[in-house]
Amino acid sequence: MQRTAILNVVGLTPRLICEATPNIRAFMERNRIARVQPGLPAVTCTMQSTYLTGRLPRDHGIVGNGWYDREYSEHRFWKQSNNLVSGEKLWEALRRVDPEFTCAKLFWWYNMYSSADFSITPRPLYPADGRKVFDVHTQPMGMRERIKKDLGSFPFPHFWGPASSIKSTAWIAQSAKWVEERCWPSLNLVYLPHLDYDLQRYGPDMEKVTTALKEIDDVVGDLITFFENRSIKVILLSEYGITEVDRPVHLNRVFREKGWLSIKNELGRETLDLGGSKVVMIPDHQVAHIYLNDPSIAPEVIEVLQNTPGVQQILGKQEKFFAGLDHYRSGDLVVVSDFRSWFTYYYWENDKLAPDFARCVDIHRKPGYDPVELFLDPKIKRPKLKLGLKLAAKTMRLRTLFDVIPLDATLVKGSHGRVPDDTQDWPVLIGDLPKLPRSMSVSAHEVFGHLYEHCARGSGYGRVGV
Repeated sequence: MQRTAILNVVGLTPRLICEATPNIRAFMERNRIARVQPGLPAVTCTMQSTYLTGRLPRDHGIVGNGWYDREYSEHRFWKQSNNLVSGEKLWEALRRVDPEFTCAKLFWWYNMYSSADFSITPRPLYPADGRKVFDVHTQPMGMRERIKKDLGSFPFPHFWGPASSIKSTAWIAQSAKWVEERCWPSLNLVYLPHLDYDLQRYGPDMEKVTTALKEIDDVVGDLITFFENRSIKVILLSEYGITEVDRPVHLNRVFREKGWLSIKNELGRETLDLGGSKVVMIPDHQVAHIYLNDPSIAPEVIEVLQNTPGVQQILGKQEKFFAGLDHYRSGDLVVVSDFRSWFTYYYWENDKLAPDFARCVDIHRKPGYDPVELFLDPKIKRPKLKLGLKLAAKTMRLRTLFDVIPLDATLVKGSHGRVPDDTQDWPVLIGDLPKLPRSMSVSAHEVFGHLYEHCARGSGYGRVGV
């Protein structure tokens, strides 16, 4: 077997490999590169599951970062159990060939209770007093305290939210070295999310994302050197490309005007009663799943969607089949935005009535993905003072609300989820992959085969399924 490290450089596209990324560019020039044609939706959980199983969402079941659970009448977002992903995983297929094959899965999603030998994933603690304590979950469990002792605590606030920065990605990179030096995995899957932040904040504006490009290039270059010095072959991979947007689309507000939503008043705030609504919309960047609790209004819903600016495609039963999205977790309809738009979860008509979690970083409670969590509310005059006071209250174990997120979706300048029109904005696959067609594209589900053949090199089992 060829020992391999797959570095998932989130958001990396051919367009972004430039003077600001000399290490990545040098690696590309001495290897093969292909543009990856993303599937729908081109979002983290779906693309990773497709890469690691070689299957479409209809088979592996991950139709987005979140979905509506019809039985519970609740939304599910950013769940972590690997049992949600159907199908044989890359490391399981390789282990059939070589029973001694081992895999480390570092911060890739669905990382809990998987069959990977070593894993690290973000996992806060939620004591009964209402606190949220940042932490990680590891497999083996005892690895958690050892790695925190050596590397310090994972800088969780820098992983997502207004403080997102290179610090979290740098810690993940150090954890990859730490695992390699102690565990010697056959395959090291490393998630490096840094580009995701500024590309969503500013869009692919080179002047504004140059610093982020240089920062991720330094981390990637250091990891390439580290692994290659240990005779480990490196592959660079990304999940999607982020393109410029300037129009948030508030489908829930459109549905509310039609009287299709059930809104509950909770202590003077409005919450969305999903189970009582005729239509449930789960937005995920530029794709949204539409669930019809009342199927009789399907024709009217389709007509409304067709007349909503920003909606480009409506996928019904037949279209979902051809997109590989015909899974029970998918919506009855799936909508895709046009190139300049993205979907919010906003359902309130007056910001004063927005739920308390709307102004917080709260990825599980919100019924949809919210990139506005990357911003501090510009209306707060002294944000550092406000945050300092709240942190002080938290230190004293007082309950406090970190309500510092704005409710202005126009702040977001970059998004993803649809298949970009320009292949320069597609994700990439780069490495010593002899069967990879030069300067051509591969479909997302075909990536699995290239990864398998690379890892199985020298074993005599170079074809998937042997």
